[in-house]
Formats: sequence, structure tokens, C-alpha cells
Amino acid sequence: TSGGNLSIRDEDGSIWITPARVDKGALRVEDIVRVLPDGSIEGRHKPSSEFPFHRQIYQQRPDLKAIVHAHPVALVAFSICGRAPDTRLFSKARAVCGEVGFAPYALPGSQLLGERIARVFAEGHDCVMLENHGVVVGGTDFPDAFRRFETLEFVAKTVVKARALGEVRYLTNQQVIVGETRDPELDEFDPGPATSEERALRRELCDFIRRGYHQRLLTANAGSFSVRLDEDSFLISTQWVDRATITPDQLALVRNGRRERGTPPSRAWKLHQWIYQQHPEIRSIVNATPVNATAFSASAQRLDTRTIPESYIFLRDVAVFPFSTMYETPEKIAEQVTPEFPIAMVENDCALVIGKSILDAFDRLEVLESTAEALILSCSLGEVRPMGDEVIDELVQAFLS
Repeated sequence: TSGGNLSIRDEDGSIWITPARVDKGALRVEDIVRVLPDGSIEGRHKPSSEFPFHRQIYQQRPDLKAIVHAHPVALVAFSICGRAPDTRLFSKARAVCGEVGFAPYALPGSQLLGERIARVFAEGHDCVMLENHGVVVGGTDFPDAFRRFETLEFVAKTVVKARALGEVRYLTNQQVIVGETRDPELDEFDPGPATSEERALRRELCDFIRRGYHQRLLTANAGSFSVRLDEDSFLISTQWVDRATITPDQLALVRNGRRERGTPPSRAWKLHQWIYQQHPEIRSIVNATPVNATAFSASAQRLDTRTIPESYIFLRDVAVFPFSTMYETPEKIAEQVTPEFPIAMVENDCALVIGKSILDAFDRLEVLESTAEALILSCSLGEVRPMGDEVIDELVQAFLS
């Protein structure tokens, strides 16, 4: 309501910024304040009291056109401990956020604070932690800035959750390079008019992708969801498309190792293709980044599904694959992820879920995340008491035979 501020720099040098002391939950277009290059102000309100550091950042970084300053809880936790999150937790996070800078404390709204923050941005950082304050993130446009901001808070939350499980595992610099090395471009084809079945599947898949985003099972730029169209084809989410607003025409059709013209598929397309080829009964796949399940991927702690009946019935035992498998030998994952064992974790990357329909895959994903959260919460209560072999055998006989 009152904390944080956002700005965009216009082509003429004007800075458009959120106003001071106006409820951000009810902002209207006319509430945004314009500060012209000469310092004059247009609008019905005063600009945010933090305007000085926005202006100083833009002066130091002509390439930046948008800034987010906020106080999300996990990043605030880092700021009050005098630390910055290590984005090498995930290769995509490193690619999106880079190395995070840190600015020493100064009075909010002061010239000194602006100087300290701008100095760190001038060193080349796009994300800067503010000691005992929060975070400032810049981007080439507002979606770029928001993507960095959301990704950084996701990293911070995951680190906090993973630390509850034990030591946190980070990627090496070489692994980061492997994770962001681009595959050769797929050949393109013109698929022709979509069938009614394809149009319905596109709508359904988009509905679940957006639902997954709003439930924090996916982030805006991470997480891949696909659905089989026929024996040789599947639809999959595309690269750099916001999961919160994805539309049916922004999905990619992949057929026999080629993609429809103009829509680059998620990098996970190769893994999804391997799984569909090896398991004809599988109709939907999701690589997801729910924070609690993903915390297990960054920890040596095993995600034990033998804790409540529903968890084991839906998830069975969860396989774990080394980080490089996702990018170098995806066929090995496809061999082991089966309808009988539908869940896997890829170290420092994602949770992988398969299903016999989009709903089935999504349902399992929800159960996986709630199970992971319960396990993490239990760390503060005492030793976990998993169900014994006799109970598991009884569940298998009753529900899985």
C-alpha cells in the first residue's frame, strides 16, 4: 500500500514514477507523476520520496529504462542480515539477474542513499540489495525489470527454504554456462489451420499455465508446460513469454523435431519430446519451479513422499537427476520417469511432473508442492515419521495395483 516505488524513463528523459503516500492497490493512470528533465513536475501528486535514487541510477546507467524498488519478505530478510542472494542457485536466475550488488545503509530518500545505490549500478549490477531496506532492480523496459525482480525474490525464498533442510547447493560457473548454452535452432514449418482439438488444447493449456503462475507454481519466465496433440506433435510454452498472461497463439507446436514458424519453444522441448516418444500414454508434462519443491532440488535432503497417503498415491517415490542431465542427456530422464513413477527433481533446476492429462499433471504438481511445504515446516517441529513398508504396501494394493 505505502512501500516501494516503480518508475519508467521516457525517450525524452522524463521519469514517470509512482506517487508519494497514495494507495498502490488503487492507483490510476492519472496518479502517476511525470518528472521532466528540468526537474519540473506534472501530475496531481508529489513523486515518491525515493525519486532521487531513481534519477541517479538513470544518470549512471543510460541503458536502463525501468526501475523497481520494493520490500519483498525474502529479500528483506537478506538485507537485514547484510547479505545478497547468490543467483548461481539456478542457471536461469544467473542469466536473468547476474551477480547481485549491495549498497550500504543511508537515510531513505536522501541524496547519500541515491549516491550509494547509483555507484553500485554503475559497476554493472542490475540488481542491488539495500542494507536494512530492500532491493532495487533495473531493466531495459518494465517487463525486463519485473522479470529480474520476481526471479531474485524466488531465489531468496528458495535459499531460505533450502537452508531449513540443510546445506544449500550452488552451481559452478561451468554449470551455469551449460544451463544457458543455446541449442541449435529448430527447423521451422507452416502447420496450416489448427483443428478444433488443437484450439481447445491451446486454451486449456494456457488456462493451467496462468493458474500455475498465480499459485506460484511457475514464475513469469520459468516453467514449461506441454500437452500431446497426436503421436508426433505436442504444444509447449514458449521462451520469454510471461506465464501470467500467456495466450493460445503464444504456444509452440513441435512436430517431429521441428517447430511452427515464429514461435520458439521452451528449452525443455527436447526432454518433453523424449518422454512423449517413450511413453505413448503420457499426455502432459510440466517442468515447474514451485519454491518449496525447488528448495529440495538445491539441497541434499530427499523429498520423502512416504509421509501422508495422498502424497505417496499421487507422487510415488521421487527420482533425482544431476543438473547436467536436463541439458546433455535428457533421454536418461525419459527412461526413468514413467506413469508408475511420475515425478522427478533435477538438481538446481526444477521439478518434473508427468500426467495422463493436463489436469492430472497439474494435480500432481499441486500435491508435490504442498507435500514439500509440509516437510519444510516440519523441520522446526521435530523428526519426521514416515509411513512404514507395511503401510506403503497396503496403499499400493488398495490404490495402485
